[in-house]
Amino acid sequence: MATVTLNVEGMSCGHCVNSVEGAMKQLGATGQVDLANKQVTVTYDESQITLDAVKEAIEDQGYDVV
Repeated sequence: MATVTLNVEGMSCGHCVNSVEGAMKQLGATGQVDLANKQVTVTYDESQITLDAVKEAIEDQGYDVV
């Protein structure tokens, strides 16, 4: 298992948290959003999911991984 913290722009509310965490769940990862610091901490199985797939799932929800 790998854990990475990503800086994500555009998140501002509870709906944003639900969108990002839901996208992580669909991907088979777990995500924890920190709105105050504009970060998402993601834990995922590197043998099943790539970091690029994690970033793409967040960006597909309308947020920018920086």
